[in-house]
Amino acid sequence: MIPEIGLAALWLAAALAVLQMVSGAFALKAAEGAVNPLAIYARPAAVVQAFLAVLAFLMLLWSFAITDLSIKLVASNSHSMKPLLYKLTGTWGNHEGSMLLWVGVLALSGGLLAGFEKRLPERTMGATLAVQGFVALGFYAFLLLSSNPFERLPVPAAEGTGLNPLLQDIGLAIHPPTLYAGYVGLSVAFSLAMGALLTNQVNPSFARVLRPWVLGAWVLLTFGITAGSYWAYYELGWGGWWFWDPVENASLMPWLAATALMHSVSVLAARDALRTWTIMLGVLAFSMSMLGTFLVRSGVLTSVHAFAVDPERGAFILGLLGLYIGGAFTIFALRAGAVAEGKRFAIASREGALVFNNVMLSAILAIVLLGTLYPLLTEVFDVRVSVGPPYFNPAGAIFAIPMLLVMAVGPLLRWKSDKPARLQFELALIASLVIGVIALVSFFGQFPLLPLLGLGLAAALAVAAFLPLRGRNLARVPVATWGMVLAHFGIAVSLFGMACEGAFSQERLAAVAPGGTEQIGDFAVTLESVTPVAGPNWTAIEARLAVSRDGGEPVILNPQARNFWSPPQSTSESALLTRWDGQLYAVIGNQAEDGRWQIRVWWKPFVTFIWYGGLLIALGGILAIAGRVKVDVKRRAAVTKGAERRADVEALDVASPVPAE
Repeated sequence: MIPEIGLAALWLAAALAVLQMVSGAFALKAAEGAVNPLAIYARPAAVVQAFLAVLAFLMLLWSFAITDLSIKLVASNSHSMKPLLYKLTGTWGNHEGSMLLWVGVLALSGGLLAGFEKRLPERTMGATLAVQGFVALGFYAFLLLSSNPFERLPVPAAEGTGLNPLLQDIGLAIHPPTLYAGYVGLSVAFSLAMGALLTNQVNPSFARVLRPWVLGAWVLLTFGITAGSYWAYYELGWGGWWFWDPVENASLMPWLAATALMHSVSVLAARDALRTWTIMLGVLAFSMSMLGTFLVRSGVLTSVHAFAVDPERGAFILGLLGLYIGGAFTIFALRAGAVAEGKRFAIASREGALVFNNVMLSAILAIVLLGTLYPLLTEVFDVRVSVGPPYFNPAGAIFAIPMLLVMAVGPLLRWKSDKPARLQFELALIASLVIGVIALVSFFGQFPLLPLLGLGLAAALAVAAFLPLRGRNLARVPVATWGMVLAHFGIAVSLFGMACEGAFSQERLAAVAPGGTEQIGDFAVTLESVTPVAGPNWTAIEARLAVSRDGGEPVILNPQARNFWSPPQSTSESALLTRWDGQLYAVIGNQAEDGRWQIRVWWKPFVTFIWYGGLLIALGGILAIAGRVKVDVKRRAAVTKGAERRADVEALDVASPVPAE
C-alpha cells in the first residue's frame, strides 16, 4: 500500500503543477494592479503540491527502510542485510530515487516561496509560480512516464542486489542531497528571474527577494562540492581530491555561475545596476544545473556518479533541457531590450571589479564546459580523447589568476567611482606578498609554476580578506561584511591547500613483506601484518601499518582491500593519518608471488586546508544570509513605521567596507 500512496501523491502533485502553471499564467495576463479571479489558485496549488511531493519521497524512503522487495527499485538497489544508514541513503543512490528527491526539493522550494514571500507584486509572483510549475511538470512527467520509482515487480524478489559499494559511505548521506538542494535553489532563482523579466520588474526589490535563494543555493553547492571532493579523496583510493571527472565538472559549472549571480544580484539590490547581467546569470546558472542533470542521468557518461544508462531517458532529459533553456534564452533575447539599464558606474569602482570577476568566472565556466563536452562530441565520430588537468589547469589559470587579484582589491573600492591611487598601500602589500612568497619558496627548491603562483596568491588573499576591517569598529561591522571576509579568507585557505598538495606531495609505491619498512618524508611505515576481516556485507584483506614520525610513538593504520558480495565488487579503503601540517594516505594492493604486498603511501602537506577552506566559504555564505535577513527585517520595520531612510538601508544592503556614496 505504501508504494501506491507514493505514486498517487506523485500524480496529484503533477496535476497541481498544471494548476499552478495555468493559474500563474492568468496572473501574468491580468492588467497592472488588477487581480484575475483564476490567479488566486497558484499559491495554494504550490503549497499543497509541496506536501504531496514530499509525501511521495517519504513513502519511497520508508520502502527502502523496510526493504520492500516487491518494489523493483528497492530490489535493484538494496539488500535486507545492509546497515540501516545505507538502506536510507540507497533511496537517492540510484536514478529514480535521486530524481524523486530532486522533484521533492523543487516542490518544497516552490511551496515555501508561495507560502511566505509577500514582497513581490502579484503579477510577478504569478509569473514566477507559473514558470516554477512548468519546470516541475517536466520532471513529474519524466518520473511518471519514464522513471517510475514505485514500479512493482510481478513477483517479489527473494533478496535485493544491493547498492554500489562505492556509494555505501556516509558521504552519500551528505553529498547528493546538498547538491540537489543547491540545484533546486537555482531553479527558484531561474523562476524568479523569468517572472521579473516577463513582468518588467527587474529592480532592487526583486533582487532582495532573489538574493537569499541564490545565497542559499551557493552555500549548499559549496558544501556539497566540498563534501563530495573529500568523499572521492578517501573512498576511491586514488589519492586525489579532484579529477576533472565530467560529473565533478557538472557540479562545478553551476557553482561558477551561481558565484557570478550572487555578486550580481547583490549589486542590483543595493545599487540598482547590472540588471541584464542578473537575469542572464539566473538563466545560465539553472542551465548548468540542467546540463549536469543530463550528463549524470542520460547514459552518455560512465562514472561512479552516473545513475542512468538508458538512452531513452537521456533523450527525455535532453528534450527538457532544450525546452527550458532554449525557451528561457529566447524570452531573454526578446525581452532583454525592455529591461531598463540601471545606474551607471565607473570601471574603477566596486561594481567594475565585480563585473570583471563575473567575466572571468564566465570564461572559466566556458573552459570547463568545453573540456567536459568535447570528448562527448568527438566520440560521436568514433574518436576517443581524454581531457584532464593538462588542459583544465593552465587554461583555467589564465582567467583565475587575474580574477583572484581583483578579488583581493575589489572589496576595498568605493561604489560607483573610485581612484585606485587611494589604495597605494593595499596594492603594494598585495603585490609584495605574492612576489615575496614565490621568491621564498623558490629559494628552497624547484617547484611547478602554478602551485608557486597559488601560494603567493593565497598569502595575498588571506591578508587582503581582512583589509576591509582596517580602521573600523569591529563591533559595528555588519554581519554580511563578516560573511564576505570569511568567504574570501576561505578561498585563500583552500588555495593554499591546493598549492601545497600540488607542490610538495610525496608518493611511495613499494612491495613490502611483513616486517618490512619504507620511508616517505619524515615517516617510517612498517607493514606488521595482513589479515582477513569481515563486515556486514563484505570481506576484506586488512593491513596493519605502524607509522612513526621522526622516531616517535607509532600510530596504527588499517587500509583494506574489500570484496562486497551484494553486488559483487572490489574496492580499496584508504587509511588516513591526519596531522596539523598534512595527511599520510595509505592503501594496500595485491600480493605478489613472493609473498610481498603492494603498499602505496602518499604524504600530502596541508591537503586538509582544501576542505577547511571550503567549510569557511560555506560558513561565510551562511553569515551573509543572516546579515541579509537582518537588513530585510530592519527594512520592513522601517517601511511599517513610514520612516524608511533609503541611504541608511542601502548602506547595509551590500557588505560594504566603504560607505555607499
